[in-house]
Amino acid sequence: MSCPESLSSLLNTYGQSHLLEFWDTLVPLQQQHLQGQIESIDFEQLRCLLAQEGLEQLWSEKAARAEPPPAITLDRFRDSVAHSKALELGGEAIAAGKVAMVLTAGGQGSRLGFDHPKGMFPIGPLSQRSLYQIIIEKVAARAKQFGGIIPFYVMTSPPTHNESLNYLTQNKRFGYPDRDFRMFCQGVMPAVDSDGKIILAEKHSIFQSPNGHGGAIAGLVESGHLQEMLDRGVEHIFYGQVDNPLIQACDPSLIGFHIMNESEMTTQVIRKNEPLQKVGNVVSVDGNVQIIEYSDLPEEHARAQNPDGSLKFWAGSIAVHVFNSSFLDRVRHDTDSLPFHRAQKQVPYIDRDGDLVRPEHANATKFEKFIFDLLPKAKNAIVCEVDPAEGFCAVKNAPPASSETPEHVKKAMSDLHRKWLERAGVSVAEGVTIEINPSFAVDQQQVVARMGKMEDVVASKYFD
Repeated sequence: MSCPESLSSLLNTYGQSHLLEFWDTLVPLQQQHLQGQIESIDFEQLRCLLAQEGLEQLWSEKAARAEPPPAITLDRFRDSVAHSKALELGGEAIAAGKVAMVLTAGGQGSRLGFDHPKGMFPIGPLSQRSLYQIIIEKVAARAKQFGGIIPFYVMTSPPTHNESLNYLTQNKRFGYPDRDFRMFCQGVMPAVDSDGKIILAEKHSIFQSPNGHGGAIAGLVESGHLQEMLDRGVEHIFYGQVDNPLIQACDPSLIGFHIMNESEMTTQVIRKNEPLQKVGNVVSVDGNVQIIEYSDLPEEHARAQNPDGSLKFWAGSIAVHVFNSSFLDRVRHDTDSLPFHRAQKQVPYIDRDGDLVRPEHANATKFEKFIFDLLPKAKNAIVCEVDPAEGFCAVKNAPPASSETPEHVKKAMSDLHRKWLERAGVSVAEGVTIEINPSFAVDQQQVVARMGKMEDVVASKYFD
């Protein structure tokens, strides 16, 4: 069919007419696909993004004014009186059905050599349970611990949605009740080249990438799930990402500190082990807590030290947050609450001759929203430190990378579970691999309660 005049006029207006370069060579179904993609793009938004300049200077200016954030450090977090009170408040919130879980799982396992959604990646040190299964079972264990119901929401992306849905359906959501389990898909954004031209992945298809974990807000709103939470009486939303099997999902003490401080957004952090560690830097600028991405923080500021030689910007984000549902309901109306960030990436593209080109260097700009940009909007925003050995070890890389590999993560899981057993008075032989299913115990306190007196563990053991 001939190209609709409205389509060509739209593209001419925004200087993107090259998207129709191969229109006459396409079959009708391909033309319909391309037309649908074009009509779904907010070209005025894209034009504004391309017109933005001076972002690097903005981050440099913010970093110059930044100070460490208000924080509940490990010493304060582990204080017996404060921790007991937080644990009580968090447990009461779970028991009353006031807590929901949001898990972002839009990533693919390509960097792991795994041609499936990352959430399906097998990571159990002994059981080979998937990332999805481990985190779902953790949340189920928390609900059971306090006799409550925790609605569970999974955000996927267009490339991972159908396979994730089928996987979780076939496995019956690993026992999670269907009435309390929801899945939704985040939005996408086109990538552009150095001239601001939208990139074609195929002659009939625009290259589009997920719009970042900040897309969770729009996804929750558009799917109706945020309203569903509000209708169910959910007051606190625990947010995390699927690649971290050590995540302390719906941890009652973190939720409790969030409640005690009347915080609208609480962020869990680790203490950075070196200045240029690739984590977001949680800081306070002009009295507002916010995160400056490692790629946006000038090196001179990343290396800044306190008089005692410690890092000034010590708090690294691990993408674990607690939100008030009323806060998300408020900011969803604020179009400036989640700005787009730019990322330079290598993106294969179709050239003017119709040939596929695989560039050796970054050739494209992707646009993503980050959910942590909500921090400056939140009242009484705080951060809570967690020992990474107890709460953070993301799987991202395949061997021979030196860190964040499956082997590294499995060892971290086994080491944590070994520590739980040893603190329960159990002697574990050297070289033993340990894995504890959350249905057996979801934290050290439950291990102590469950183990009682037990003979020494002398072989690899999976506690289920």
